Amino acid sequence: MKKITLIILALSLFILSSALYTVSETEIAIKLRLGEIIAIDSKPGLKFKTPFVNNVVKFDKRIQTLDAPADQFLTGEKKNVIVDSFVKWRITDVEQFYKSTGGSLARTNSRLAQIIRAGLKSEFSKRTIVEVVSGERAQIMANVTKLAKNDVLEFGIKIVDVRIKRIDLAQKVSNSVFRRMQSERQRVAKEFRSKGAEEAEIIRATADKERTIILANAYRDSEKIRGVGDATAANNYAKAYTEDAQFYSFYRSLESYKKSFSQQNDIIILSPDTEFFKYFNPKNK
Repeated sequence: MKKITLIILALSLFILSSALYTVSETEIAIKLRLGEIIAIDSKPGLKFKTPFVNNVVKFDKRIQTLDAPADQFLTGEKKNVIVDSFVKWRITDVEQFYKSTGGSLARTNSRLAQIIRAGLKSEFSKRTIVEVVSGERAQIMANVTKLAKNDVLEFGIKIVDVRIKRIDLAQKVSNSVFRRMQSERQRVAKEFRSKGAEEAEIIRATADKERTIILANAYRDSEKIRGVGDATAANNYAKAYTEDAQFYSFYRSLESYKKSFSQQNDIIILSPDTEFFKYFNPKNK
């Protein structure tokens, strides 16, 4: 009797556990009856189902990430580029999602990867390498996202975002682009150097011209000042000479002596009777 009771209790617990299921805040559940959808549970909590008749399939309603392997695409110049991208998506219509994909994430990601690849292929084929690498990456992502949103409506999902992580050039293309960029940079540098040299010559010529003008003006002014000074000095000497000719002659002789015997080792050989030594003669004192 006790054994039968334990069997009945265990069976009851098994049936009860089969009749109950939980839905978390991040999940959405589909209740099936013999493969047919009869209810969709999106509110979290403890739920009930008919054992052995109903089964429940749960899906994550949060944003999912498809990180596809890097792939090669041809640009408008027929050059290969290696593109690494990822896609953010989430389920919006769980019933449609289940009917179209059977609830398989692998099948969904595979189909989504094909759609994104087709969009990237179309966008890259319209652009040059320079455009896809430097200038129009944001536009490419926006266009691919817009096109993919329409293509995935039948799967009951929504594309949140498409992002390009990196764009690499194939080795041959990379070398070619590098050489082209190097040549372009050298051309720009040469142009800048040429303009700089031209401006330097202009500045140098202007400076030389201004220097010549300044020196000429300074020389002119100095000559004028020197002329005025010489005239004033001559006038003063003339006045001094007329006032005391003997003193003026004596003063000029002293200046001559000073200049002639400025060094200790100076030697001069002249006759004592010359005019130069007349103030050394006691008769002239």
